[in-house]
Amino acid sequence: MAPEALRDWFAQRGEPRFRARQVLTWAYRRLARTYDEMTDLPAALRAGLAEELPLGGAQVATVQEAAGGVRKALLIYPDKGSAETVLLPYDFGASTCLSSQVGCRQGCRFCATGVSAFTRSLDMGEIVEQFLWAARAASPEPLRRLVMMGAGEPLDNYDTVLAFLRHMHDPEVLGLSYRHMTISTVGLAPQIHRLAEEGLPLNLALSLHATQDDLRSALIPENRRYPIAEVLAATDYYFRATGRRITYEFLLVGALNDGLDEADRLAALVHEHPGHVNLIPLNPVPEFPFEAPSPDRVSAFRQRLVQQGVNATVRRTLGQEVQAACGQLRRHYDREGQPVAPRRSWPIVLPGTVHKGPQDQR
Repeated sequence: MAPEALRDWFAQRGEPRFRARQVLTWAYRRLARTYDEMTDLPAALRAGLAEELPLGGAQVATVQEAAGGVRKALLIYPDKGSAETVLLPYDFGASTCLSSQVGCRQGCRFCATGVSAFTRSLDMGEIVEQFLWAARAASPEPLRRLVMMGAGEPLDNYDTVLAFLRHMHDPEVLGLSYRHMTISTVGLAPQIHRLAEEGLPLNLALSLHATQDDLRSALIPENRRYPIAEVLAATDYYFRATGRRITYEFLLVGALNDGLDEADRLAALVHEHPGHVNLIPLNPVPEFPFEAPSPDRVSAFRQRLVQQGVNATVRRTLGQEVQAACGQLRRHYDREGQPVAPRRSWPIVLPGTVHKGPQDQR
């Protein structure tokens, strides 16, 4: 609930409006799990809050840990929808990767989320619950950065994601800086324009992954609706409107888009549409036939960009051993709450050829 709505809730029940500030402080800064922990509230009020405004309904089903302090949690919501969220420790502080949907409509041919059908978008409270799990896992270090890069397309759940980010920015809630929030998108051009007009200094990352429409459409079907030129026109508009430099995320797939000719095309594109390039060596997903490029090819690709004046970095791989790295989060339960079995094949039509994964073993 927004602070003003919570103040109204208390006022309608004859309670002082400052009770809202107390509850929000306990929930977001002291990370209370239950109202019983909020000891500066009267006991009767705590009981009433627990009955009328439950503090979240998600069950943390599993928590997996990986090297470097990475943790991944699977949250199951009351309707059996599920989402994964990841805590990522960095030298500059902890960050969390949050999901925006149960499943995903985009069907990108390198991402585990799109393998199973889209179920629904998450509501704001369900995204908040992910953040609070990560904040507790990071404690006592404060969690001051978030990225909307988990399961789902954030701009396909536009109103909810924006409401969540505004909520976390509210100084009465947590006061997170917009400059410490990042939205990653496959390139929904109309929503990028709309986001630019919000006037918020959010970081925007575009999942580019190819410099030519035929290959990008094979990897990201949404590119058929919004091809590269249209998407880059939208991100250019976002940059002009906000002053925030675009990050071009570029997945490197062995023997597919990791050659120096592709690096040259990418450099030319970035010169026309300024931004930062973040190279992401492929993280394996069993449904797809692709392999990661060798470290030498990744290094050569980056060096080729740098030689042409492009600001390029290689994303550090974190959490791969627990399927927590980029492209590895997935939907675990169907609409009836039954476990979703991994699909063992997924045909991919690439320009001029057809690649197929292992035979379906179900």
